[in-house]
Amino acid sequence: MARFAVSLQRMIPFLGYHHILMVVQVAVIILLSILLAGCSSYSTMTSIYIMGVSYTNSTPSSLSPVTRNLSEILNQVKGPAQLEVRIGYFGMCVRQRGILWLCSSDAEGLTQQIGPENDPLNLIGAAAKFKSDVLFSGLLFMSVVLAFICILLLATFPGWHEERDQQTGSMVDVKPFPSRPISMVAMSQAFVSALILLVSSLWQHIGAVGAAAMAESANYGNVKSAIGAGATSLAWTAFTLETIVAIALLFQIVDIIMLNRNLDTD
Repeated sequence: MARFAVSLQRMIPFLGYHHILMVVQVAVIILLSILLAGCSSYSTMTSIYIMGVSYTNSTPSSLSPVTRNLSEILNQVKGPAQLEVRIGYFGMCVRQRGILWLCSSDAEGLTQQIGPENDPLNLIGAAAKFKSDVLFSGLLFMSVVLAFICILLLATFPGWHEERDQQTGSMVDVKPFPSRPISMVAMSQAFVSALILLVSSLWQHIGAVGAAAMAESANYGNVKSAIGAGATSLAWTAFTLETIVAIALLFQIVDIIMLNRNLDTD
């Protein structure tokens, strides 16, 4: 333990500014990977979902006589069904009577496992339609690729190393400035990735909110919907971290330019 502490103390001074940004980019990739893997496994990923729908017995009190009759008709069709469906980018998870989650990317397979009689209003089919027509994972994959490229570019930044001082003859620790073109490319990658994440997060949130409202209003109180807080948090956290990386690289480039100008003036 003592050796590890000493090694850590020796390593910390040699951690560069770009190392911190690389760690942040790795965190972005991990967050997006978890978001994309939501509802792909019944054991760990059922809490990461974009939207969830389930049967309920609550009838809004503000319904007109016509819509109240429609609500009662749908309630009779629904019967005692108790089914919950959660939707992710690449899969769906269903649970009957709150017992056991079943997850798959095949809506028909889930319907056969649950039994069509246990999903009278076809929540699984509606969820599959939402997943295929509204959700789009391509932007998230683009952000992951750009973040990975940015990590590779940051890895080329020079670190601390020892050089002999020509005046004193002693060894000193120096750190050269990173290449300006590489810094500009890395900043551009982070900036574009942040913009893509902004569009993707807004797309995900607005699409889920609109679909949730439509599901509740179209079924007149027989279906309850929910927005996945975990997936929303992952998307916006990834966007925030990517924005921090882009701004940090911009500040670094500006600082180096100003320092070079001051040195040239002197």
